[in-house]
Amino acid sequence: MKKIAIPVINGVLSSHFGHSKYFYVYEIENNKIKSESMLNPPEHVPGSYPSFLVTQGVTDVILGGAGQRVVQIFESNGISTHLGAPVKAAKELAQDLLDGKLFISDNSCDSDEHEHGDHDHHHHNTGQGHRHHK
Repeated sequence: MKKIAIPVINGVLSSHFGHSKYFYVYEIENNKIKSESMLNPPEHVPGSYPSFLVTQGVTDVILGGAGQRVVQIFESNGISTHLGAPVKAAKELAQDLLDGKLFISDNSCDSDEHEHGDHDHHHHNTGQGHRHHK
């Protein structure tokens, strides 16, 4: 069974993986959404969010932006990573993935220098007005 996880903040995809407040997880059967659940992640420390999702049996994760370490944890555990998704409702993103219509752009946080979610990191290619809240 396919399980799609999506990091969410204020009901839509969190463009910054490490800033996610919770995760929506969709269980898929016969290419349709069978169930939806909300998971509260553990305290955020480097590596904790992706490791948590690995333990939940997730097969796919849809992300806006994430650091290379996050992607490596997912991929080394056989989780398909769909990086650079647009900010919109989680259920729409899950359905887009199932329908083969998920639009993927550039990773909004493509530096290899940090794991996304390290609250003291800096973006060198901003221009997008990112704000970091502690």
